[in-house]
Amino acid sequence: MMNDIISKENLVYKKPDLMNEVPMHYCPGCSHGVVHKLVAEVIEEMGMTDKTVGVSPVGCAVFAYRYLDIDWQEAAHGRAPAVATAIKRLWPDRLVFTYQGDGDLACIGTCETIHALNRGENITIIFINNAIYGMTGGQMAPTTLIGQKTATCPYGRTPELHGYPLNVTELASHLEGTCYVTRQSVETVGSIVKAKKAIRKAFEASMAGKGSSLVEIVSTCNSGWKLSPVKANEWMREHMFEKYVKGDLKDTTGE
Repeated sequence: MMNDIISKENLVYKKPDLMNEVPMHYCPGCSHGVVHKLVAEVIEEMGMTDKTVGVSPVGCAVFAYRYLDIDWQEAAHGRAPAVATAIKRLWPDRLVFTYQGDGDLACIGTCETIHALNRGENITIIFINNAIYGMTGGQMAPTTLIGQKTATCPYGRTPELHGYPLNVTELASHLEGTCYVTRQSVETVGSIVKAKKAIRKAFEASMAGKGSSLVEIVSTCNSGWKLSPVKANEWMREHMFEKYVKGDLKDTTGE
């Protein structure tokens, strides 16, 4: 019985084979590490390790290529969907995805994101939304909530001065080129399971040529928010899920 328990525990915490042994550069409590592991697991389970190309962004995940032993291409700030488009069109048999934060995707990369999704490029965009610029010091992002305090809106975001939060995933769900648009999180075991299923569905849809997929992961930035990891998860549940409602927004993969 004890051997069975140990075996199951090891299985739960097993590191995917394609994850490299490198020092973690993310802050303790950051959601990126969990999402990286899910992406690695899905790629392995699909048997696509040698046929996957990831496109890394500018931002906290700029070093995403260090963690997964797959082919990577670094993109200029916000241009990951354009680079992914070129890769997928040149190598249609490859599993191609971008991995981007809310600053890279929803600010400087809004044009590339919207047009790639609208064209129905057979790629998956993984969108990490923590409502702040994490890498550069905690400035306001397009996804920052009304009333949320950041380094560049220290009294809280106001619509009169800063405009409204940009809900890219809602926009993507109305584009004809998208086949699967979903919003998930990774703060609990149940949420992690759902997020992994969403990533798998998106990857399979892109390989089946069904169009573009966008998987948003509502995330925490405890350093930028100046909260402990536990308090950051609580704040996310109390505030972010109201604006960024979790679940599938569009799914035509079965048609």
